[in-house]
Amino acid sequence: MAALAVLGLLLLSLSSAVGYKTYNVLDFNAVGDGQTDDTNALVQAWAAACADDRSPVLLVPPGKTLLIRETQLSGPCKSSMDLRLQGDIVAPNWQWTNDKAVLLTFTNVNRLILHGYGQIDGRGQLWWNLFNIETLVFEQCNDLFVKGITIKNSPEKHMAFFKCVGVNINWVKITAPGDSPNTDGMYFSGCQNVAVSGSIIGTGDDCIAIGPGCSNIDISRVHCGPGHGFSIGSLGRDGAEQSVENVRVYDSSVTDALTGARIKTWQGGSGYVKGIVFENMRMYSVRTPIMIDQFYCNRGYCQNQTSAVAISDVRFANFYGTTTDESPIKILCSQSVPCKDIDLENVNLYTVGGTAPVKSVCINANPGQVNRVDPFVQCVAG
Repeated sequence: MAALAVLGLLLLSLSSAVGYKTYNVLDFNAVGDGQTDDTNALVQAWAAACADDRSPVLLVPPGKTLLIRETQLSGPCKSSMDLRLQGDIVAPNWQWTNDKAVLLTFTNVNRLILHGYGQIDGRGQLWWNLFNIETLVFEQCNDLFVKGITIKNSPEKHMAFFKCVGVNINWVKITAPGDSPNTDGMYFSGCQNVAVSGSIIGTGDDCIAIGPGCSNIDISRVHCGPGHGFSIGSLGRDGAEQSVENVRVYDSSVTDALTGARIKTWQGGSGYVKGIVFENMRMYSVRTPIMIDQFYCNRGYCQNQTSAVAISDVRFANFYGTTTDESPIKILCSQSVPCKDIDLENVNLYTVGGTAPVKSVCINANPGQVNRVDPFVQCVAG
């Protein structure tokens, strides 16, 4: 993961080299008043910069707000791309015509740097419970570097990454009300070699969700809350064969959330989840700080099925804090495909106020190490 950080610094230095050109959206007739449609100005500025082979800079200047419609910025470009978001971007407040839209998509752009202290406002409060509209999506963008930006109030997912290899994200802030539906902070699918660090995420759903096809994910120093914590899954929906491996979440905290560290899979699926580590985690008023759920269902009713996504080699270590539920540890595994090698070490969880007794629930799991765990975990082996 250190190589990704070096890559980001290298790209930044390239864009600062003598001879690069800055493409200011104002030079492409952007108004930047937050009310005039500046979509065409952004698209034209991108096209000009993308055709430049001298490490160009695309600038949204400070003090300006671009109002844009659904926009796609595509590659491949002739050089690394440095998009400096010093101003803001805002979604329209009129009716979307597409119920599966994305405000801003980057596709097939390698060596992209998106950085600055600007803000992207999805104005999601207008569309919550109506449409599946995401704010910022990256598709097949390799060697990607995102730093410093703020994203708020997405209609659904704030940031989504699909089939990206080599992603470095740090000092990003994502916010939405805790009751806003499906507003994941970051969602990854089919991504490898990802590092997320030093960020603040508070939404109405998963702070960071790791979807199918992901591997080698490193998450550190992220403060999550409100929301649904750090989640792997869901996997195996509608009988799908899916997998996730080599994920580490550490030195992070979760506050006022439904779950803290969670793995969720549907009945009827296949594949595997393995090589997962959650460690050095602080929990504050979290309903279920530790959860493995092979019976995940958000439809109200799901039929029992024997096949399941196999879960193994999972470690929860150094968890401290408070819970709002009497069962802060829930390990709920399939009888036909029980969980294997689930390690819990140095876990101390207490109810808020410390007045109610707490207990663990663990079924169909073959634990590995269980050391210094309060509440004590007694598993019924599968």
